[in-house]
Amino acid sequence: MSTLESQDRHSAVDVVGGLLAVASIILSAIAMGFGLLLELDARPGRTAFVAIVLALVSARLSEKHQSLALKATLFAMFAWVVGMTVAVLTENPLI
Repeated sequence: MSTLESQDRHSAVDVVGGLLAVASIILSAIAMGFGLLLELDARPGRTAFVAIVLALVSARLSEKHQSLALKATLFAMFAWVVGMTVAVLTENPLI
């Protein structure tokens, strides 16, 4: 019984890895264009790059959240492309 409980519990490293993946998704959404809707100074060249780095650190940090980190990495890459396109079309700064 105690082995099942220890497998279900998350260590501090797993929690930090999950939080980094979620932070990456939020930064990706800001870089993708939601920052323009919220009137933030969202520069997709910087914001999406930081989101990709956070997602990669999250993938390396935690084994339990690797699928979330993979999704966060792919979403950050997609957000970079969309954010750069939106920034060019709306004549906002890229970097």
